Amino acid sequence: MKTIQFPNPETWTELSKRPLIDFTSISDTVQKVFQAIKNNGDGSVKAYTNLFDGVELEKLQVSEDQIKKSLEIVPKDLKQAIQLAAANIEKFHRTQIEQIQKTETTAGVFCWRESRPIDRVGIYIPGGTAPLFSTVLMLGIPAKIAGCPEIVLCTPPDKNGNINPTIVYTAQLIGITKLFKVGGIQAVAAMTFGTESIPAVDKIFGPGNQYVTAAKQQAQNYGVAIDMPAGPSEVLIIADKSAVPSFVAADLLSQAEHGTDSQVILLSDNVQMIDAVLKEISIQIETLPRKQMASQALISSKAILLKTVEECIDFSNQYAPEHLILAIENFNEVIPKITNAGSVFLGNYSCESAGDYASGTNHTLPTNGYARNYSGVSLDSFVKKITFQELTSAGIKNMGPAIELMAEAEQLQAHKNAVSIRLKTLDNV
Repeated sequence: MKTIQFPNPETWTELSKRPLIDFTSISDTVQKVFQAIKNNGDGSVKAYTNLFDGVELEKLQVSEDQIKKSLEIVPKDLKQAIQLAAANIEKFHRTQIEQIQKTETTAGVFCWRESRPIDRVGIYIPGGTAPLFSTVLMLGIPAKIAGCPEIVLCTPPDKNGNINPTIVYTAQLIGITKLFKVGGIQAVAAMTFGTESIPAVDKIFGPGNQYVTAAKQQAQNYGVAIDMPAGPSEVLIIADKSAVPSFVAADLLSQAEHGTDSQVILLSDNVQMIDAVLKEISIQIETLPRKQMASQALISSKAILLKTVEECIDFSNQYAPEHLILAIENFNEVIPKITNAGSVFLGNYSCESAGDYASGTNHTLPTNGYARNYSGVSLDSFVKKITFQELTSAGIKNMGPAIELMAEAEQLQAHKNAVSIRLKTLDNV
């Protein structure tokens, strides 16, 4: 992990750059897979699953027998932990239900907005080195609260043609019944076009490797929406003298172990804190099963010494991290100054893992600097907002002349006439 002391603000932009992801090398593969699945449906999905995952599938949908066996495999204590997390996630996301508010903008003119669920949503759940059953909760629960009529879940199979039993249990817990053992580009393509087995969806959610990310970008070319642009996991931690070095090191490593392309950033106004954290990292990393992956991620990560906590906040806003941890004494004072972040964790005991699993907030967040202009997944991600308006006879009388003048100024006579004909009718009543 590279240490940088008091960098000139003019260099912050360069320091904020993430490792580049070059999709050009895989774009031809993505396009080829998409075209094949568009033309051949299930046949091509099975062929590419055999090619990429090394498994031959007879059926793509998870059978009732497989579901039953999976539910028996998951340990009772893990089931209880998942149930706790599900309850918290549901509680938090239910607070996001928008109440209808009618506004009388002019006497006799009423405007309001109502939410409608997206008809068909697709959820992609990685199932390789880290089977992310927690993401089933993060995506499935708000989709259910929103009232989405159809939820399709795709996740890669293992070499025996089965999917992770905990993913199955979690899906069943929250009421997702359409489970398919398909991963990678072929899963995204199948949800884009629809096949004999897998329904086409209107919006695709979920994380994945560079192939899944490139496939989601390709899906947009065919009229399917996605949750947000995705990139490798990242965390930025601001630690002052009140931070606990072992806590900070553990949080940095929790993101570094996601993958070799993950990026972690430590900012501090205290050089002794940086030294202590780096020492803790060297100790803790030795016990990690994913040590090699975390070590690789740390190569492109940075520890930066700045003059003040305020300067750290300014750097963080420019970096726009997916996860921001404020391991500082007076964190409440700086909350209003945070403008760009996916999710923020306050104080020494608010570890990022809490948000990843069970506190209630959503862990599907913008990465790669997209926190400057994207929010994380929420209930709003699964609904469309439709505006309504009602003009009474008094309303059109009160507002009509202004509309006529504006339409005429824009030389849109038919627009003006739509008002004028109503006003004349009312004048004759």
